Amino acid sequence: MSQHVLQFKEETFRDDFVYSNSAWAIERFPFPFDKDSYMYAVNMEPHTMGRAGSVYEKSFDVDEHYVAEMRERALTLLEDPLRCQSLPHMTLAGWDLLELIMSHKARDYPELFELHRKGTQWHWINKPLGIDQHFIFGDEATLPYGPMEYITRQSQGDWCILDQRDGNLWMDAGMVTTQADWSLDFDIGMNFFEWHAPVPMAHELGIFQRALKFLLAIPQGNPARRLNWTMTVNPRHDTSPENYPKWGPDRTTVTAENVAEKMYLRVELQSFWRLPRSNALVFPIRCYLIQLQDLVSQPKWAKRFHRVLRDLPTELAEYKGFERNRALMVRWLSQFDDGGPTSAGVWAD
Repeated sequence: MSQHVLQFKEETFRDDFVYSNSAWAIERFPFPFDKDSYMYAVNMEPHTMGRAGSVYEKSFDVDEHYVAEMRERALTLLEDPLRCQSLPHMTLAGWDLLELIMSHKARDYPELFELHRKGTQWHWINKPLGIDQHFIFGDEATLPYGPMEYITRQSQGDWCILDQRDGNLWMDAGMVTTQADWSLDFDIGMNFFEWHAPVPMAHELGIFQRALKFLLAIPQGNPARRLNWTMTVNPRHDTSPENYPKWGPDRTTVTAENVAEKMYLRVELQSFWRLPRSNALVFPIRCYLIQLQDLVSQPKWAKRFHRVLRDLPTELAEYKGFERNRALMVRWLSQFDDGGPTSAGVWAD
């Protein structure tokens, strides 16, 4: 993985869609397929420091899209404040999350973030966003927002805080503005099985029972991670049910001529962290987008993705919302697949 000096891009995730990945961002994209076929799976692994330069190198990845993504989040919250909600008993977990993010970012990106602590007197500096904040840890009145909202307005990806009780996990707080067709406002207060109810095939396979058992046992200091994926038309972050009239019709605009430009592989790097004071579990869902025409710059990925899409069960393609355009994508990708073998693992050759 090449060395890189981070430069933030001017981008938009709506209207004119000014978005691109640099060669560096393509090289480090979290390609989710370790073999030439896919079936829904838990695929959990320890969230340990990965290879240098990759999205797994740091606890919370900060990349060239950071500033633009934070502007997009602010726009989405302006239009719909209910994308950020926290039930009253989750305030302590919000402070837990604030400390987790601030401490890790200040440690991993000292050139971008600083955290100075003297007892409960804290001083946070976010250089990319021009934020310089003195506050008292534990005192909501000293911040412009509640602790969870304050720090997740400065953190890429969605953030769900799950309360653990009665042998289950409950979606009781979250900042959700980049979701793949689900709604925090609908899911708030639901338990693990309730909010996963729409996923096809996985329930019959017992996947969610195993996943819940694993998540309930995650200890402090040993986070886990997995990848999830879908397809999106245009580099749009907000594909929420609330805004379906804005993004749903995009699916009808894909043609054989523009499929490589319009279709994006959307990968979520999901991690799971035990919070110390509240014992809640925080569930960051970091969204990465890559255009089909950029993905095929890595020959192994082009071949493998062609095979995955071609052979995917119809129920999964329909659930992920791209069955309508699957044939167009498969036909276009087929030109990059010579039928030869691919190497094991997710990394490009």
